[in-house]
Amino acid sequence: MIYSDRLKKLPVQFFSTLVNKVNKAVAEGRDIINLGQGNPDQPTPSHIVKALQTAAEDPQTHKYSLFRGLPELKEAACEFYKKQYSVDLDPETEVAILFGTKTGLVELPMCLLNEGELMLLPDPGYPDYLSGVVLGNVKYDTFPLLAENQFLPDYSMLTKEQKEAARLMYLNYPNNPTGAAADIAFFEDTVQFAKENDIVVLHDFAYGAIGFDGKKPVSFLEAEGAKDVGIEMYTLSKTYNMAGWRVGFAVGNAEIIEAINLIQDHLYCSLFPAVQKAAVAALTGDQKCVEELVERYEKRRDAFVTACQEIGWDVKPSAGSFFVWLPIPEGFTSEEFADLLLEKADVAVAAGNGFGKHGEGYIRVGLLLDENRLEEAVSRIEKLNLFK
Repeated sequence: MIYSDRLKKLPVQFFSTLVNKVNKAVAEGRDIINLGQGNPDQPTPSHIVKALQTAAEDPQTHKYSLFRGLPELKEAACEFYKKQYSVDLDPETEVAILFGTKTGLVELPMCLLNEGELMLLPDPGYPDYLSGVVLGNVKYDTFPLLAENQFLPDYSMLTKEQKEAARLMYLNYPNNPTGAAADIAFFEDTVQFAKENDIVVLHDFAYGAIGFDGKKPVSFLEAEGAKDVGIEMYTLSKTYNMAGWRVGFAVGNAEIIEAINLIQDHLYCSLFPAVQKAAVAALTGDQKCVEELVERYEKRRDAFVTACQEIGWDVKPSAGSFFVWLPIPEGFTSEEFADLLLEKADVAVAAGNGFGKHGEGYIRVGLLLDENRLEEAVSRIEKLNLFK
């Protein structure tokens, strides 16, 4: 069997490679503390599970769903954005239901770009953005996210040629992998930049609920004029521990939303109706479970960062997401250091270079274990005598 050229060009799945390394170590009987994952460790709140159970018992949910999703889920998304961000949305024209936002992120280049056209991606950034580049048969350039700029892009660093050629740009705050956050001023500058250069903006708001130190993450759509130039994608995976449920939505510019709906008309019918009804329960129900989740992650962040600092590791606390972005000691590449921690300390982390060229010199840690386990990981690393 001969695979298509497009399939052959797909990037190696970074996270599957990491999982294989960890699984090999576990199979050897080693007690691995896995900090390399991005998979929420808490269960989905019970009221959401019960909503699914109730809906799944209704034979009406066993039929084909409406092609573009249940109206009540679109309305729930609009209600959620109004309550959380004071953003008004039209459920008929400004909401698209997604099979998890990864699907939407990969679909979008196919919706908006022709073969060979240019999109801009953050570096470091979520590796699966590149899947959309290959499947859409488009080109991409990256813009660096640097510590000296709080891991925000500096649009003045883009060349005139890049600005003229680019038609689509991805952003992601709170950021994976750096844990950085963006403020409304940054998004206002982004809207102006996009209008001046005729570039569509996709804001990946996967960690939209997870902000620390009393600061709530800002939605791109809160910036004036944002809907003129782009959309935002919101997943229920992180906010409600629903990673395996594969449900999210895109909101914003009506023409872009229609493009997403159109391509999905040809790829699927729609998400299982019972899952959509459970998503309604999540978005419209009591949000105390979300508040408790954020508190949990913040306590973990504080425990981990404090432990790192106590052994002489110069680590800065993340502003949001459930990740910490750590500089590595001199004398190692990111991958060498990650491999060392796995082999000598039985601690798994994600090497920063897996997120792009500018991720070199860092590792990413997921705050997806309890405080004791996070502190034990640092204690194991301390024994390697890498920090003075």
